[in-house]
Amino acid sequence: MKDFRYLDETAILRLSAEKCIGCGSCELVCPHRIFQIVEGKARITDRNGCIECGACATNCPVDAIYVNPDDGCGCAAYLINSWIAKIRGKAPSGFGY
Repeated sequence: MKDFRYLDETAILRLSAEKCIGCGSCELVCPHRIFQIVEGKARITDRNGCIECGACATNCPVDAIYVNPDDGCGCAAYLINSWIAKIRGKAPSGFGY
């Protein structure tokens, strides 16, 4: 998603090539398609497209991916929490906004 950006150079995202087994889970679950399997290993191809939703890290079977572990990190968590709060008729919690 080259056209969508939250804040460039702010995502706390790390990928361990040594741990990666090339299963492709990260590539499959990432909503912004920032991963690509190349030569049997995952690569981050669009770091600034990361919204820190955590789907990649949650689905990595060998813990090769690290995303900021703070609750509510990234804009994805804020947006999802805001949508849920709107549906429930409550203010978003836990974000300090």
